[in-house]
Amino acid sequence: MQKYSEPLSRLISELAKLPGIGTRSAQRLAFHILSLGDEEAFSLADSIVTAKKELKYCSVCGNFTDVDPCIICSNGARDQSVICVVGSPKDVVFFERMKEYKGLYHVLHGNIDIINGIGPEDINLKSLFVRLQKSDAVKEVIVATNPNIEGEATAMYLARAIKPTGIKVTRIASGVPIGGDLEYTDDATLIKAMEGRREI
Repeated sequence: MQKYSEPLSRLISELAKLPGIGTRSAQRLAFHILSLGDEEAFSLADSIVTAKKELKYCSVCGNFTDVDPCIICSNGARDQSVICVVGSPKDVVFFERMKEYKGLYHVLHGNIDIINGIGPEDINLKSLFVRLQKSDAVKEVIVATNPNIEGEATAMYLARAIKPTGIKVTRIASGVPIGGDLEYTDDATLIKAMEGRREI
């Protein structure tokens, strides 16, 4: 293996920790970053530091935000009767991109995964239940976790926990492939999945 100077090796090593980035991709990215002008390279580094310092979780929905509550939760024009529950903040971006859903969100920051020791208490569920208890406006909770084993387990747990309250619980419809991720789903498929959601 080719030897690099310590700063370059560290940069490659850090980039390789990013999801979907292997050693070769990390090397290409590192050399690209080093080929940038000082202003561009420092701007990139500053944007990472600023995002880490200034972004926090919304106290209502758990999404990333620089203001609290976030712009979605504080938007009175949104449909207050529907909450879409998603696994991660990036899922909110995918639903907002399709411009069809006008309700609120709740971000779990994970899914129930008993095999790996992640139970209901390890994800952002408690604040969802508090939201539902405090609001008479919520009539439906849409569970939009990924259609994999962990996402389905989380959906079933939510359905069992929420149904006794009288709030309708629906699950996004098929169209999003089993084992797939929302991140790789096109807009038309997401729209169909939302339109064809079913009660669970």
